[in-house]
Amino acid sequence: MEDLLTSRATLIFLVANIALSVMAFSNDGLMRWGILNTRAVLQGKDYHRLLTSGFLHADPTHLFVNMLTLFFFGPVVERVLGSQSFFLIYLGALLGGNLFALWRHRNDPNYMALGASGAVSGIIFTFCLFAPFQLLYVFFFLPLPAVVFALLYVAYSIYGMRAARDNIGHDAHLGGALIGIAIAILLHPELLGIFIGQITQALGA
Repeated sequence: MEDLLTSRATLIFLVANIALSVMAFSNDGLMRWGILNTRAVLQGKDYHRLLTSGFLHADPTHLFVNMLTLFFFGPVVERVLGSQSFFLIYLGALLGGNLFALWRHRNDPNYMALGASGAVSGIIFTFCLFAPFQLLYVFFFLPLPAVVFALLYVAYSIYGMRAARDNIGHDAHLGGALIGIAIAILLHPELLGIFIGQITQALGA
C-alpha cells in the first residue's frame, strides 16, 4: 500500500477508473457516451471514445480484475521508470490498443469495446522488459516467469482475435501490449539491453 501511495500516476489512473466506472454502472448515458464504437468514431467523429472507453468497465468483476492487476504492477513500473514515463506508457498503450481494435473492426459498425485492459497490458509487458524472469502467479497459484507469461498472452490474444468466440477485447490487449513496449523502449532504450542481457544470460546458463 505504501508503494501505491507514493506512485502518483498509478494512483491517479486507479481512482479515475474506479470513479468513472462506478458512475457508469448506474448511468447508461455516460456508458453510451464513452464506450468505443466504430460507427460513432469513424462516422460520428466521436474521437473522445478512444480515450474514455479505457476508463469504463462492463461490470464490477471486469473493473476489479483490471484494477487489481494495475495495483500489483503499476507501482513497480512507476518506481523503476518514473511517473512521467509511466503516464505516457499507460495512455499510449490505451490509445494504441483502441486504435488497433478500431482498425481491425473498421467494417463492423456495431463493434463496441471498453475497459483498461489495453493500458494494463502495456504496463505488464513493460514490466517484462526489466524483470523477464520474475515469477507471476497467474490466477494466484500458477507460477510463470514474466517472459513466458508474455509469450502465452500474445499467443492467446492472436488465437482469440482469429477465433472471435468471446467478448474479450483481444485486439486491444495485443495492441496495448505492443505499443506499451514500444513507448517504453523509446523512452528508456536501456530496457532493451537489460532484457536481451537477461535472456542471453539465462540461455547461456
